[in-house]
Amino acid sequence: MLHIVNGDTVGEKLRGNVPGDILVWREIYSDGPIFIDPTEERSRMLRARYLERTMGIPASEYARMCEEQERELSRCRQHEEIVLWFEHDLFDQTMLCYLLHRFARQPLERTRLSLVCIGAFPGLEPFRGLGELSSDQLSALMSSREPVGGDVLALGSALWEAYASSAPSPLLELLQGDTAALPYVQEAFRLHLSRFPSTRNGLGIVEQTTLERVREGASDPLKLFAEVGRQLHGLGMGDLSYWHCLARMSQGAYPLFHIEGIRRFPSYREPEPSFRQCTVVLTETGNRVLSGETDWVELNGIDEWYGGIQLQGHAVPWRWDPHEGRLVKR
Repeated sequence: MLHIVNGDTVGEKLRGNVPGDILVWREIYSDGPIFIDPTEERSRMLRARYLERTMGIPASEYARMCEEQERELSRCRQHEEIVLWFEHDLFDQTMLCYLLHRFARQPLERTRLSLVCIGAFPGLEPFRGLGELSSDQLSALMSSREPVGGDVLALGSALWEAYASSAPSPLLELLQGDTAALPYVQEAFRLHLSRFPSTRNGLGIVEQTTLERVREGASDPLKLFAEVGRQLHGLGMGDLSYWHCLARMSQGAYPLFHIEGIRRFPSYREPEPSFRQCTVVLTETGNRVLSGETDWVELNGIDEWYGGIQLQGHAVPWRWDPHEGRLVKR
């Protein structure tokens, strides 16, 4: 067996408790530029440069890691069975869809493909992810794994291509159709769409939630990450992703808040937070944006990726309408 898992924590808990080898898939497909074939050299380097600039992940290290895990994946037919272990959030669902896209185009011949994918677990409320489970609880899930059929492969592959598209229409069309073969993709990808700048004030769901918590009195960056992560647990957002979001919000010509006492933001190379004694303070711009008096994108501009879509400048074509709950074109 080969078990492909979503993180080192799950990998370590499974190792020695289930038969077979463990491949930890290390990627953050919920962030940065996404391409249908991320193994193509130009696509990989664009992605590597983004992750180095925003999270401090060295481009050379990222490229080496990608090459190693893709090489391991290319040998998957040596195994009798491959088991995919994922959970309900966007972080995992994008990863699952990429792997299903790969397997849809890489005939497995006699190798069986199975899936363990859950969105809840008895006694854990709210359920945040597989990493919360013990080794015994995880290994017990083996008996619930289901074979991956052609409908699952086809839907996962189509979703990956839609997510990597430079226009939102393919993803919107898929989400309007039957996605029952992958029961968690509806909620995960709709939450992805809510990250786009809103029609109300130019803030995505992460920025909006952060400013609301600050206005309510949260001023510690570490507690902000915990509170926002708890409220938006369906994103599966990691700390490096959130620090990048905080950096964008606190910088530029019109910052939404100041972080008093900060020396540097944590990064992949220097993960220890340097802002344990820092305080987040709303600016006048932050108050005006939060109240809907002004639009942050029109004021400050944007240069961000949402799957395969790059939004740049002070006037962007796609916005999330929080009242209608849908993406609209301006």
